[in-house]
Amino acid sequence: MTWKSGPRAEGKTFLVTGASAGIGYFVAEQLAGTGATVVLGCRDAEKAGLAMQAIRTRVPDARLHSVRLDLADLSSLPATVETLGVDRLDAVVLNAGIALSGPDRRLSAQGHELIFATNHLGHFALIAQLAPILTATAGSRVVTVGSFAARSERLDLADLQSEHDYRPKRTYGRSKLAQMLFGFELDRRLRAHGADVASIVAHPGGALDSLTPSRPPLFVRTTAQHLRGLPAGVVLQGKEAGAHSIVRAVLDPEITGGQLWGPRVFGGIRGKPHRETPRAHMTDSDTAAELWTASAALTGADPLLRPRALARL
Repeated sequence: MTWKSGPRAEGKTFLVTGASAGIGYFVAEQLAGTGATVVLGCRDAEKAGLAMQAIRTRVPDARLHSVRLDLADLSSLPATVETLGVDRLDAVVLNAGIALSGPDRRLSAQGHELIFATNHLGHFALIAQLAPILTATAGSRVVTVGSFAARSERLDLADLQSEHDYRPKRTYGRSKLAQMLFGFELDRRLRAHGADVASIVAHPGGALDSLTPSRPPLFVRTTAQHLRGLPAGVVLQGKEAGAHSIVRAVLDPEITGGQLWGPRVFGGIRGKPHRETPRAHMTDSDTAAELWTASAALTGADPLLRPRALARL
C-alpha cells in the first residue's frame, strides 16, 4: 500500500465501484496491499479480470473477487448485492462514474440522464441495497469520491437531469456535486439515526493518465504519453497518487464521518492527503435534503429505509 502510516486490514472487506480503471483501480490495488479482501465492482467482467491480474502482479497474495455492477441499470442492483457473497462490509468506495463528451443527451435503462444516473443515482440506490450489511458491520464506512469539477458547479434542482440545458462537462460536474452533497447528507442522517456507519467524502485532485504508472495488461503508459505529461507534473499528479486520499479515508481510524479529504498542495490539486474544509455549497443541508427526496423518488429507494424492489423499476 502507499499510505505508509496506514494500518493493516486483515479480516476486513472493502467494495470499490469502478475498480477496473483509473482511480478505482489504484484504490483497489492499494487496499489489497493491506491484507483486506477487496471486491471489485465492475460493469465489464473481462476488464475486472484484467484488473485482478494486474493487482496480483504487485500483490501476489491479494484477496480479490469481483461482481458485475452496472450503476446505470437500477434493476440490476439487488442481484449484484445478492452475489457479493460476503458476511461483512467494512467500507464501500463510491468511485465509478462516466464523463461523456458528445452533444447528445443519453438515457439509462430507466430513462434517466446517463451521467447523473450512473454517477449519483446508481450509488444512491446501491447504498440503499447495502445498508443492512453496512449497519451490521461495526465501524463501517461509505467513502464517496468527489471531484474538483464540483467546486465551480451548482445544482439546478428544477433540472437535475439536464433536460432543458444539457452540456456534458457541466452535467458531469453537477453529478459529482450531487455525489458530494449526498455523502455529507448521508453522514448527517446516519448520525441522527445513531448508526455506527461513517460517511466520508474524498477526492483525488488533478490526476492524469499521462502521469500514471503502467499496470499491464490493464493500462500501459507509452513513452510519448509520459513525456507529454511531464510539464503538467509540476502541478498535477498521476492516478496512483490521486488514490491516496481515498485509501486514507477508508483506513485511517482517526478520520470521522462528515469530513472531506484531498491532496494537500496547490489548493487540493496534488500531494499527500489532508483534511479540507468543504465549500459551503457542497454541504448545504437544504439543497442536500431536496436532492435526497428527489433521488429517492427517482430510484424507488432510500438508504435509511428498507429498500423497495428496484427490480420492478
